[in-house]
Amino acid sequence: MRHGRSSIIKIVKRHVCLAVLLFAALHPASAAQRYPVSGMIVRVDVAERTMTVSHGPIAGYMDGMVMPFHVRKPEMLAGMQPGMKVDFTLVVEKESSYADDVRVTSGDSVGRDPLQARRLQLLDSLVAGTPVNALAVGQPVPDFQLIDQNRREIRLSQFSGKVVAVTFVYTRCPLPDYCLRLSNNFARLQKRFRDRDLVLLSITFDPKYDQPDVLAAYARTWKADPETWHFLTGPTADLRRVYGSFGVNAFPDEGLFAHSLRTAVIDRQGKLAAIVPGNEFSPQQIGDLVETIIAAPPAR
Repeated sequence: MRHGRSSIIKIVKRHVCLAVLLFAALHPASAAQRYPVSGMIVRVDVAERTMTVSHGPIAGYMDGMVMPFHVRKPEMLAGMQPGMKVDFTLVVEKESSYADDVRVTSGDSVGRDPLQARRLQLLDSLVAGTPVNALAVGQPVPDFQLIDQNRREIRLSQFSGKVVAVTFVYTRCPLPDYCLRLSNNFARLQKRFRDRDLVLLSITFDPKYDQPDVLAAYARTWKADPETWHFLTGPTADLRRVYGSFGVNAFPDEGLFAHSLRTAVIDRQGKLAAIVPGNEFSPQQIGDLVETIIAAPPAR
């Protein structure tokens, strides 16, 4: 009886060992794990082959946060700039990790509906032969002067030494995921960076309607601090020059406006630090981008 039990135990052990070996062969400890990631680039370091990304939760691996990701192929960073939205695959090996298959996904969103989007594309094609003075990241932003909600003359140059975030809205915009979303983003930035050398400029597309009194009422709905968040209007020609600097298009259509969506961040030296196109980013992501620019050491 004891001999029979011993034989059974040996057979069981043999099968267990075979099962362990088979599992190890199919699931080696060194096998790389792959996770899809989406986020916004807040910093690029080509020399170190890293991109710092504000990303959402990575399912099955980690919570959303801001962290640098190494790339093995430096050409993946070609053309990458802060503010761009990216998808990539995080590859985690036994002793290292890296970002693979990095793809830029952000693009200009357009207010209103697909009909307006097509009209804006037509407008772009009509002016394709006209020189476009849109700034590139790293270039100085030309000074401009507009009027804020309290009828004060505001110049960009008066904020030298501070970080300035700029977006473009109009108060009659009816869609919650366009101008209202961009204004909500700025409300969140105001709360996060209170007393942190950040100035917010919301520039109207609709100067005929958005006079200072209208902008003041709109500012109150967002509990805007008039010393750090300015809602700006001015002559149409002046506004168009500012739009053009940031690569923004807009035109009136049946009492409303079709327009592209862009948020810009200007560094302490008055240079364009980032352009964030569209509206498919979170307040956390735009905040992490601003945080990185505020914390950046002064340029030599």
